[in-house]
Amino acid sequence: MVDRVGSDPQYDVFADEFLEHARDGLYNAHYDRPACLELLGDVGGRTVVDVACGPGLYAGELVARGARVIGCDVSPRMIELARQRVPAGEFHVHDLNERLGWLADASVDLVVFALAFEYVDQRAQLLHELRRVLRPGGALVLSIPHPTGDWLRQGGNYFQTRVIEEVWSGGWAVRYWIAPLERTCEELHEAGFLIERMIEPRPVPAGADVDTERYQRLSAEPTGFLAIKAIPDPRRT
Repeated sequence: MVDRVGSDPQYDVFADEFLEHARDGLYNAHYDRPACLELLGDVGGRTVVDVACGPGLYAGELVARGARVIGCDVSPRMIELARQRVPAGEFHVHDLNERLGWLADASVDLVVFALAFEYVDQRAQLLHELRRVLRPGGALVLSIPHPTGDWLRQGGNYFQTRVIEEVWSGGWAVRYWIAPLERTCEELHEAGFLIERMIEPRPVPAGADVDTERYQRLSAEPTGFLAIKAIPDPRRT
């Protein structure tokens, strides 16, 4: 049984295909991004860290809304694409299992971490780092695969945290953690966060024109994603 994801850039080999898939696809453009951008709120004039930024789809939207964006990703090709698409952003190739030494304490206003927490082995360390770099009054917006959906697909013990391996429809081989919701909530708590909001998004109406069958399923079943807004707990230093 595999007990770690590792630090190899899994998405590097299909980074360009992923950009085409995620730019206008149902799951990313009409489901995950609208939910996370809503939780981030007004980003004008604020410094936002885009963790696991991929090809810069979030970064482009955030810059268009007036934010200063700092992005990072373990995939060198993803960072190349992000720099090409969002020249106003600052981007770093970075393994999220390592500390964010290039960010100072209390130096950013917001963190968006969309659909990548499940690829990190050093989860607790990373959340502590994100808490460290956030200013007072800042927030982390985190989206993850819905744990119920993971369990319905994978079966077994819902409460067992484990690494799984899958081949997705594009032929993309991926390896990631699945964990009960309780585990993620406890990790946020231990890192010094309070959960301000947790939502189970539904796709926006335009998604029905992209993929009617999946749109209807995501509108009715807990098989997609969760989105969480967490703030630094002011009671803890």
